[in-house]
Parts: sequence; C-alpha cells; structure tokens
Amino acid sequence: MTQPPGQQPPQGGFGAPYDPPSAPDTPSSPPPAGFGPGPVPPGSVPPPDRARTTGPYAPGAYGLPPEQPGPYGAAPAQPGPYGAPPAQPGPYAPGPYAYSPQPGYGHPAPQQPQPQLQPQPKSGGGGFFRGRRGAVVGGVLAVALLAGAGVWIATSGDGGGAGPVAKPTDGPGTASPSADEGGASGGKNGDTGGGGHDLRAEAAELNAGRKPGEAKVLWLQEGGVDLPRNGYDVQGPWIVGNTIVKAMYQTVSGYSVTDGGRKWSLDLPTRLCAAPSQTTADGKIVLGVESGSGDNAVCDSLQMVDLTTGEAGWHKKYKRQSTWDSFSHVAMSINGDTVTVGRTSRTDAFRVSDGAPLFGELPGNCQPFGFTSGPVAIAATSCRTAADDHKEQQVQRIDPATGKVQWTYKVKKGWQVSQFYSVSPLVVSLKQEGKWAVVVLNENGTYRSQLIGGNDDYMTKCDDEFVVRGQNLDNCLGVAADDQAVYLATKPVGKDLTNKVVAFDLNSGKAKWEAAAPAGQTLMPMKVEGGRLLMYLNAAKNKGGGIASLPPTGGTPRMELRHPAAAYTVERGFSDARVVYLNRRSFLVHTTISGINDEEEMSMKSMVAFGS
Repeated sequence: MTQPPGQQPPQGGFGAPYDPPSAPDTPSSPPPAGFGPGPVPPGSVPPPDRARTTGPYAPGAYGLPPEQPGPYGAAPAQPGPYGAPPAQPGPYAPGPYAYSPQPGYGHPAPQQPQPQLQPQPKSGGGGFFRGRRGAVVGGVLAVALLAGAGVWIATSGDGGGAGPVAKPTDGPGTASPSADEGGASGGKNGDTGGGGHDLRAEAAELNAGRKPGEAKVLWLQEGGVDLPRNGYDVQGPWIVGNTIVKAMYQTVSGYSVTDGGRKWSLDLPTRLCAAPSQTTADGKIVLGVESGSGDNAVCDSLQMVDLTTGEAGWHKKYKRQSTWDSFSHVAMSINGDTVTVGRTSRTDAFRVSDGAPLFGELPGNCQPFGFTSGPVAIAATSCRTAADDHKEQQVQRIDPATGKVQWTYKVKKGWQVSQFYSVSPLVVSLKQEGKWAVVVLNENGTYRSQLIGGNDDYMTKCDDEFVVRGQNLDNCLGVAADDQAVYLATKPVGKDLTNKVVAFDLNSGKAKWEAAAPAGQTLMPMKVEGGRLLMYLNAAKNKGGGIASLPPTGGTPRMELRHPAAAYTVERGFSDARVVYLNRRSFLVHTTISGINDEEEMSMKSMVAFGS
C-alpha cells in the first residue's frame, strides 16, 4: 500500500474519466475523480480438478514484480489501485492476505505471480502467516466474523454412502475419556476427534503454569481422521447454542463449547465441497457436497443439516449449466431462509427449510457469482462480454427470495470484486493485477469513499487463500467496520514483527488514528461488538495471545481475554486457524487438516478453546 506522495506515473487508462455508477431506480452522481465504475478482466479457466492456481481468488501472498515500469507499474509510483486524485497517494496496493480474484467465481485467472502491496521480499508461503498444505498445510487466521454455528469435518476414504448417517454421541458435556480427549470414537469415517494422546492431561499441564489474570485452556481436539493425500479443508466453525460445529471431508460433528465433548456426528454421503459462513437464525445450514467420487466427483449437490441436533434434512442436486459453470468454484451464502450457490456464470437459490428452488439465471447479461451471508444479500456479479470472458463486474443488492436486483454499482474497468469486508457499512475489496483498493459504498449502492493507505502496508486474511473448495466472499480476519470507521491491520514490521491497527474515516477515506500492538505481537481486527473493536492478538515466544479491544477513539488496546503464556507453543501452532470469540470464550480452529504421514495427520491439533 506504499505510495509515496508526489510520485505519479502517466495515467493512461488507470485514472480515466468515470462512468457514473448506476442504480436501477435511483440515478446517482459519479464518484470523485480517481474512482469509477467499469468492467474487470478475468484470466483463464481453472484446471479440471478445480484446484486454484494464481489468479483472482487464488491462495498466497500477492507478489508484485519489483519496480515494474509504466502507468500500472511499481506500487511506490502508483497513486492508488483505484486511481486516487493526483494530490493524494491513494489507497491500497495489493496485500499479502487479501482476497485475490479467484479462477472460478466469475473471473478465472492467468498463471502469474500474485500482486502485492508493494515490491518487497516475500517471507515464504503466504505472507505473514505461513502454514503447511499436504506435506505443507496452507493456513492462516481467518475469522467467523458473525455469531453463528460452526462446521468441521474429519474422516477418511473417498466415501460414497447412500445418504447421511448419524453416529453415536458421547452426550453433551460428558466427562468420558473420549470426550476429554477430543470427542468420541466410532462412525464409519473414523471421526474420533483424538489421535490417541491424553489431551485432558495436556490441558491440565498447560493450566498448571497459568499466571494471574490468564484464561484457561478449556479443551483441546486432535484431527483424529485418516484423510486423503494432501489433507482436506475444514468448514466452520459455527456456534449454535452451546455447540460448536465443524465439517470436513465426509463428516459434520458438534461439540460442547464447555468441555469439547462430541455431542453428535453425521456422516455425509459424499465429500464436502462448500459451505456458507453463517447458518439460519434457528441453526440450520445447507452444505455443498459432491456427486460421484474420486476424480469424477462434481460439486453439484446440497445437503441440509440441523446443527442443533445433527439431523440431516433434504438432499438434492443442481445442474452445472456450461463449461464456465462446470469448472467454477462454489460460493455459498445464507440470507434468511435462502441459500445461494454461486458460480462463475450464475447463482441458484433454494429455500433452506424445504429445498424449493427460488431463482436461477437472472434476466440480462450479468449474473451473481457470490453473495454475503446475513440479513442483507450483497452480490458480486460478472457480465459476459462479446468474448464470453466475464470481463465486467458489479456490486449489487439482490432480494434473496426473488432474485430481483435492487441496485447496481458498476466496478471500474479492469477491477474485480474480491471480498466484502463489511455489509453495514458496505466495504468492498477490489483487486487488479498488482493493485488493491478498498472502497465504501452508501446503502443505495452509490460511491462514498476510497481508503487512502499512505505509506503503510496492510493485510487481511481471508478464507479464499487457504481453502481449495468453497471459497466465500465474506470471511476475513484483519478488517472490521462500524458506523465510525473501517479498521485495518498493517503488516508486521521491524525486528520483532509488530504491527498496528489503523482506523479510516468512512466519508473521507483518510486515517483517523492508529493503535500499536504489544512488542513482538500482532493485532488483527475481528468485529465491532458492544461499541468496541475486538481484535485477535497472536501468541509470541513466551507470550500468550488473546482477544483485545479498542474504543472507537483508539488508544491503548485492552485485553478482554488473555490466553495463558504457558500455552504459547500450542497457540502458535494455530497460525492457520479461524478465530471465534463469543461469551468470553475464544476458539481457534484450523482451516485445513493435513500431515506428512497418517500419524501426524491424526494427531494434529484441530481445535483449542480458551475461557475462564
């Protein structure tokens, strides 16, 4: 995001005049100079196995070629990805963990390095947080930003049963050895939740070294599952009542939030391939599952599950309509009683309660490829061009029950919708090769502001970089927003790798204040709750992490929940995890389970819970 003031390359098409953003019923005036609507270029169709490569929504840090000349050249000479006015340095150049346009959601990607905030050496893997996938699991902290339920799956084999099968449970809150060690054994897919270690004794040993004011390790879970080669993605967690749920491979399992005991487990008929980031208000979810097995499997089926009981509901297939559609990743969301299944060239919507179809391809040339979950359905849409390459993109508000478009904001030519950082206020991450912009829209879809990053580098951590199957557009750590500001984390700098959180004014896009993390640690915004910004503080050597907070005016972070320093090695092992904070408990859940061999795969810590 570093763009020194006063250095500005020839504008060319970058800062071209703007076409006014459009709204179906409410005309809007064009945004300020330096920002405007238009289409977006994708890349190439992803390979048949649907594994992501480099491109729009691909994993890994953005890697801008160093000192590239021209109007779209090196970030230091760039006035801002979205073309900030000449007098200001502009907003974000691309960041190490932000959503890169994905080959599958409406914009397949070219095979080339990922863009980066600025030319700089890369620290291996995917930027600040590194993990391993296969022998090396790719991972990062992503966060369940909204209170909901959780899903994780841990099983073995390719599967292919006739339908969902409920497994025996340990009972809620049990103190049986299997529960204390991370869940019950049994079930055809081997979701034992434990790799044979005495996790209760390990938690007790960690708690024995607790200092005054530190939380406890409430419980630990191990993967306990024999997975296919290269491991498998984890969906969730979602919290429903006093149950935390995870889903992976061919199993959905619910665990007690207090002691980690497995309350229920459900075998899926085939492999999991997608899931929304939220559930319905009454704890129901619709999962994307494959039909077929092995290399012939296709993500084209849906399974409804009641996460309060672990009972399976309706199951149905939907049709992949075209080549673009067939190779596309799936983005899922839940809005009220509607589940949407977005792909490159269309979205299908179904009623969660009974599976009834609600809408499919919409009128016109532009189709949504991903929605936000929650009470308001905001969609990213792509438009077919004469070349049939989906080069134009838009942000739209769409009625999730009917598919009716309520307003449209056209994204400037050459840019792609990569993530929705917030719905209220509406904050959108936009990407172009080598560039990154963060814009704020009004409730009616008109332009409000563009964040001006100054000389700092910023990072967010979003699920698309760490999961292969089912990359949604609304699940990021490192960014939050309220009616006061947008809050972003900077990249860690210095010998001790410390960062800060910066608050940006919603109307001007300018920085209001910044707050530094403790030395040697980093703060990552999660959400705003009770008038305070909640952040995850990572663990460092001999230092526990935890949940910290700031008021809207900034200042010095206050610890809401301090994880024990004695458990810092365990916590640092969750650098590739999602973080959830609810009711003074924090949960770290890995995004991927894998290992270099079966033993490591089984014994890999999958979840840890902290609390009083």
